Amino acid sequence: MAKRTTNVFTPHHFSEFRQKAIAWARQFSHMHLFDNNAYTYPFGGFATLLAAGHAAICPITPGNTFASMQQFHDVHQDWLIGYFTYDLKNELEDLQSRNPDYLQFPPAYFYIPLHIIHFDQETIRIETLADPDKVYQQILSQDLPKEPASPKMAIQIKQRTTAETYLAHVEQIKKHILEGDVYELNYCIEFFAENVSIHPWQLYQELTTKSPMPFSVYGRIEDYYLLCASPERFLKKTCNQLLSQPIKGTARRGSSLEEDEQIKFQLRHNEKELAENMMIVDLVRNDLARSAVTGSVVVEELFGIYTFPQLHQMISSVSATIRPDLPFTDAIKHAFPMGSMTGAPKIKAMELIDVYEQAYRGLFSGAVGYITPTSDFDFNVVIRSLFYHAQTKYLSFQAGSAITYDAQAQQEYEECLLKARAIWNILQTG
Repeated sequence: MAKRTTNVFTPHHFSEFRQKAIAWARQFSHMHLFDNNAYTYPFGGFATLLAAGHAAICPITPGNTFASMQQFHDVHQDWLIGYFTYDLKNELEDLQSRNPDYLQFPPAYFYIPLHIIHFDQETIRIETLADPDKVYQQILSQDLPKEPASPKMAIQIKQRTTAETYLAHVEQIKKHILEGDVYELNYCIEFFAENVSIHPWQLYQELTTKSPMPFSVYGRIEDYYLLCASPERFLKKTCNQLLSQPIKGTARRGSSLEEDEQIKFQLRHNEKELAENMMIVDLVRNDLARSAVTGSVVVEELFGIYTFPQLHQMISSVSATIRPDLPFTDAIKHAFPMGSMTGAPKIKAMELIDVYEQAYRGLFSGAVGYITPTSDFDFNVVIRSLFYHAQTKYLSFQAGSAITYDAQAQQEYEECLLKARAIWNILQTG
C-alpha cells in the first residue's frame, strides 16, 4: 500500500472549503464525517475530520472480530474508520438476537480511508495515500452543492412497540428487578418507515442544525447510511489513558433560563436519576478495570449536568491507565457493549433486552469512530441516530430509557418520545 503523505493548507474561505470538501467526499462509496459542532464538552468531543474513499477493507473473521482488527492494524499501522453493532455482543457472550434485522448492517466494519481531512479552526490538514496538493486542488475546484428541495410530504413513521405494550413490559421488567435478576435495564423501542426515499446528507444537516452534538457522525458505506447526533462517548484512548463517559439521567429543557436552571437542579438532586447513573458508573469502572493498570481507575466527574438543545443530561467521566501489554482492541472488547445501553449486571440485562424488545438493535447502541495509526481511538455511543438502507429503502431510529424498580412506566415512555423528538420532527416536516 502507498505511503500516506500530509500537507497543511489555509484556504481563504474556510467554511466554503469545508462545504466543498464534504460535497467532494460524498462521491465515494465510503465516507465518514466526524464533527464536535464546537460543543463545549468535558474532555472534548470528536476531532472534526472527514474520511473519504477506501484503500482497503479490514477482513473480519466471524466470531473473532477484535483479533482480526488487531492483526490488520498491526500490519498496516494506518487509520481505521468504522463501527461495531450492538449485536456483536453475541460474539462476546453466550447471547442471541431473536428479532428480524431489517437494515442488515454487517456486525462490524472497518476500512482504511484513502483520504483524511482534518478541520482545525482556519487550517486544513490533508493526510492521503495520494498527493495532498492534488486533493486540495480537486476540492477547491468542486462546485458548491445544490441540495434538492425538501420533500413536500412527511414520512409516515410507524412505531414497532405500542404504548400499551411498552407500559406492560416496563411492569414485567420491574418484576425482574424485584426478584434480583437485574438492578437496571435499558429498554428501547423502534420507530421506522418502509419504502421511503430520502436525501441522507440533507436530513443529517437538518438533524445537526436542530441538535448539534459533540459526537455527531455522517457515515456512508455503500448503501448503508448513518445520520448520528450523539451526545455520548463510549470509549477514548489517548496514549495510555482510557476515558469513558456514560450518560444516565435525562430532563426536558425549560421555556426560560430560570426554568432551565430549576430543571437542572431537580435533575442533579433526583434520587432515581442519581441511582441510575451510579449503577452505570460502577459497571464502567469494572469494565475499564479489566484493561487497566491496578489502582488506576478514577471517576473524574460524577453526576455532571450538561445542557443540549433538546434536553439536559447527567454525565459522568471515568478514566484508567491501560496495561502496557494489552492490545488496544481488548480495551474496546472488555467494555463493549456500553453499560449505559444495557443495564446491570450487563449479561443478564442483555438477555432480558432480547426477551422484551421488539426490534433488532443493530448499529443502534453500538459504536462508531476512528482508530489512529498509533492505536489511539475515539468511539461514540450510537444514539439519537437515523439508519437508512438505500437499496431496501428502510428507515429506522430507536430510543430508550433506563428502567429501575422505582421507574414510572408512563414517565419512561415519555422520556423515549422526548429523546426521539428531534429526529421525529425533521421527518414529519420533511
